[in-house]
Amino acid sequence: MFWRMVFGALWRQKRKMSMITLTVALGVSLSTALLNVMLDVGDKVNRELKTYGANINVLPQNASLLNDLYGVESTGCREYLNESDIPKIKTIFWGFNIVDFAPFLEVPAIVDDQQVTIVGTWFNHHLDLPTGETLDTGIKNLRTWWDIEGEWIAGDSDNQAMVGSTLAQQMKIEVGDSLTLTEYFPPDSSSTYSVSDGLSNPIVTVTGIFTSGENFDEQIMVALPIAQEVANIKNQIDSLEISALTTPDNDLARKAAQNPNSLSVKEYETWYCTAYVSAITYQIEEVWPNARAKAIRQVAESEGAILEKTELLMLLLTILSLFGVALAISNLATASVMERSRELGLMKSIGALNFPITRLVLSEVLLTGLIGGIVGYLSGLAFAQIIGQSVFGSAIAIKPLVLPIVVFLTTVVILLGSIPAIRLLLRLDPNQVLHGK
Repeated sequence: MFWRMVFGALWRQKRKMSMITLTVALGVSLSTALLNVMLDVGDKVNRELKTYGANINVLPQNASLLNDLYGVESTGCREYLNESDIPKIKTIFWGFNIVDFAPFLEVPAIVDDQQVTIVGTWFNHHLDLPTGETLDTGIKNLRTWWDIEGEWIAGDSDNQAMVGSTLAQQMKIEVGDSLTLTEYFPPDSSSTYSVSDGLSNPIVTVTGIFTSGENFDEQIMVALPIAQEVANIKNQIDSLEISALTTPDNDLARKAAQNPNSLSVKEYETWYCTAYVSAITYQIEEVWPNARAKAIRQVAESEGAILEKTELLMLLLTILSLFGVALAISNLATASVMERSRELGLMKSIGALNFPITRLVLSEVLLTGLIGGIVGYLSGLAFAQIIGQSVFGSAIAIKPLVLPIVVFLTTVVILLGSIPAIRLLLRLDPNQVLHGK
């Protein structure tokens, strides 16, 4: 009998109940989409941010200590890292989170009787890793925002160069020009500069002129082997820039960054097994002798702030959408009770208590909301994929956790939205209603 009354009431008020169904469906679809995106957005936003440069820098240990303590570079014997040690960074616990990297070697040189700095690096370097995987990495992936006139150097070509826009303007260098690179030695009392004697002086062709907004604009970029040839050194680099997917820092990460030895065993395990930038730098130092890995704090902190603000924005939008659903349900349910006031008043006059009538009205709204919730959840999953493809160019993973969250929030919203209608129902006086007052 009870369910006959429920379905009969739904049929008689099908227009209003359809509006409640549509309202719930819209709110649930938006909530489902935003919650799925929010729970999956970390890695995707992180990957998008990786296109704006590295967040970890690896330096020789002694050079890094001098810079940390005094803010100066080493003025004594120059320190290097071994190029052959680079693949070790992919063997750490968070090796898969390291997505791109590029080494750098700065060498003073003479070009057309002018002292310049040439920078050797990888442009699009193919690497066979100790883990068995292969990787193509280099500065082309780390500096995607550079404005290039001409073309990037192809692979690690040994006869090509790219010139910074500032230097190219000063020296009137154009794409297609040939440059002879000669090693520069510090001046002595009898000359302004001296050049190498008997060493290789490679000739390179300019393939592109770039604008970076960095010091590179005053330098010449060549493949790493050319810089090593000019400097007459082998297997040596100055530094390595790394782009890694990281988790935003929290109190534990900041504590570990100060001193990992201060952590308890449980804290250490949690920190070590979480992709904090400090955990990744620590693990790099474990596998790379005489190296010091440092987070580029401005980049790492900006990434964390952007991720937190993005997630907060989606959470606020979810809350606002559900608040709007509650208001709409409140208006529709109240209007429904007012239209049925004579029917409900008659039920009260023949002995029906407030609780059974309240249960009847809530059952109608909840059943309608259930239908809208199912439609909204399925629509929200599709909407999440549209957001993923449009914004990130990839699918959004469906998070099972979202379903119970949405069910709980939708139920709460429907109950809260029904409160004004229930209050009106409880205050309903059958004598006044039945007499048309």
